Amino acid sequence: MPLFEARNVTKQFGRFTALDNVSISVPEQSIFGLLGPNGAGKTTLIRIINQITGPDSGELFLNGKRLSPDDVHVIGYLPEERGLYKKMKVGEQALYFAELKGLSKNEAMKRLKYWFKKLEIVDWWGKKVEELSKGMQQKVQFITTILHEPKLLIFDEPFTGFDPVNANIIKNEILFLRERGATIIFSTHNMGSVEELCDNISLINKSKTILEGRVDEIRKQWGANEYDLTFKGDVTIKDNNLFTVLNHQDDNNKSTVRIKTTENIMTNDILNHLMKVGEIVSFNPSLPSMNDIFIRVVRSQN
Repeated sequence: MPLFEARNVTKQFGRFTALDNVSISVPEQSIFGLLGPNGAGKTTLIRIINQITGPDSGELFLNGKRLSPDDVHVIGYLPEERGLYKKMKVGEQALYFAELKGLSKNEAMKRLKYWFKKLEIVDWWGKKVEELSKGMQQKVQFITTILHEPKLLIFDEPFTGFDPVNANIIKNEILFLRERGATIIFSTHNMGSVEELCDNISLINKSKTILEGRVDEIRKQWGANEYDLTFKGDVTIKDNNLFTVLNHQDDNNKSTVRIKTTENIMTNDILNHLMKVGEIVSFNPSLPSMNDIFIRVVRSQN
C-alpha cells in the first residue's frame, strides 16, 4: 500500500487550470520525485498536500485514509521559499517550531542537540538567523522540518543555498531518513539529484501528468535502441535507414556519437555500416540521463 496517494486532483484559479486530473502514488519508505518545468503545477499540488489550499475535485489519502487536518502533525514540509524569522535566535526558534509540532520541551531539546551536533551548527545556537549564511539557515530549516519525525516529508529544492560539500551532507541525511522509515516527496529541477536519490518520479507539465514510474525503468524505456559510440579521429555520420543520429561531437581527435536504431535492426548490421565510417573505439548501449528525458518529454508536449 502506498503511504500517500492523490487521485484525480483538479485545481483552478479563475480560468487558469493549475492541476488537471493529476494522480500520484508514493510508495512507503521511498523517495518520490515530483518533477516539472516552472508553472507546471508542482507547487499547487504540494500546497494541497499540506492543506494550505484545497482541491476543486479529487481525493487525497495518507496511510489508506482520507487526508485530514490532523495529518499536518505527521507531515514535514521544507518549502523552496524559506520561512525563518531573521531577528529571532536560532535555538529559540528551532525550539519554538518543535513545540508547534507537538514535541515536549525536553524531547525537543534532546532531538535538537542531536541534530545540531550532527550537522555541526552547535556554535550557532545563540546567534540570530540573520547572522547565518544561507547554507547555515538552510540547515536550521532542514532540522525544524524533520525534528518531529514525520511519516511524510516534502522537500522543495532542498539543496538551494548549499555548497557542494553541504549539499552532499544533506543528500546523505535524506537517504538516512528513508532508511529509518520516512517517505519523501522530493521536488527539484536538478535531474542529477533525481538519478541519485529518487526511486520513482512523476513529471507534470501544463497541469497534467505526462510521465511516471520507476527511475531505472524509465531510463531503460527511453534508452531503448540507443547506443553511444566513440570513433578515432573526426568522422562524418548521417541519418540512414538503420539509425538516426541524436548527438555528434568532435573533440581531441575523436568523435563521440549517440544513435537511435530502427526497430528490429540487428547490431551486426549497424556495426558493419559504422566500420565503413571510421575506426570504432567503443560501442555501448546508452541510458539517457533524466535531464535528457525531461527535456525530450517536455518538448514533445509543446
